[in-house]
Amino acid sequence: MASLYEEIVASLDELTGGPHEGLRAVHARGVLLGGAFTATPEARRLSRAAQFAGEPVRVTARLSNGSGNPHLPDADRLDGRGLAVKMHLDGDAAYDTVTVSIPLFFVNTPEGFLEFTRARKIDPETGQPDPARLGEFLAAHPETGAALPTILPALGPPRSYATLAYNSLHAFALVGESGERTWVRLTWRPEAGVELLAEDEIEAAAVDYLQTEIAERIEAGPIRFELVATLAGEEDPLDDPTLPWPDEREKVTLGTLELTDLLPPEKAGDVYVFDPMNLVDGVEPSEDRILAARPHAYSVSIERRLAAGG
Repeated sequence: MASLYEEIVASLDELTGGPHEGLRAVHARGVLLGGAFTATPEARRLSRAAQFAGEPVRVTARLSNGSGNPHLPDADRLDGRGLAVKMHLDGDAAYDTVTVSIPLFFVNTPEGFLEFTRARKIDPETGQPDPARLGEFLAAHPETGAALPTILPALGPPRSYATLAYNSLHAFALVGESGERTWVRLTWRPEAGVELLAEDEIEAAAVDYLQTEIAERIEAGPIRFELVATLAGEEDPLDDPTLPWPDEREKVTLGTLELTDLLPPEKAGDVYVFDPMNLVDGVEPSEDRILAARPHAYSVSIERRLAAGG
């Protein structure tokens, strides 16, 4: 009998016309970049984690489309985008951030996510999801209907991967030297500012324009993002990624990511895994069930990729 996580990956494959051999079940198309992260003094005051000590930390980053369909055009209007960053620490230690261009998630349990993917299954006769099935899902998951008005305006093809803000969705505790915890949500804020394509540019955009543009941009100079922590208020939910925190919450800049090099694509048997639960001393997870489920689904996906030699 398939596990919940195997069912999730299989449902994602079905949704995107997969499985696509050797590729991720989501974020199939992307580009690898190298660079460094340098923390601010404010980061060190909030967390004892090694990546916030202040010295530059080598990073491997991946900018990507959200879909598991590698043939989906970069200019798809409903696709989210992602920025995953692995900070390489002493020895084999690493700290990962996995962030996306939407501000909230669609559901708050892994079981709900499986139902969500199944509700979006394409009807072969219409080429669209079945409205009745979607309606049934929304009736059973009011959290999704409440989150969509915040999620949908954030979608749309960007000018560049470098002109989007990317959000952690989940809450994490930054743990200081004395053990004090500060609950935060993280955002990579682009130095270039947030900019989407104009409506009249979308249809004319090349299928892989984001991949081409980011290669040209990094050749011209470094791409920078600030890591910004939004500090939770006393009443803010820590375990539900469908619920927003008020805009007026205090924000602290934790450091700067500077991407300087375009890296070769991943090769068979030598692939990167970016996992938001890959944490180090000084950063702790919340009890968010979606966050806890992600490593299990990633394990299913990575095993499949390695078995396929990709």
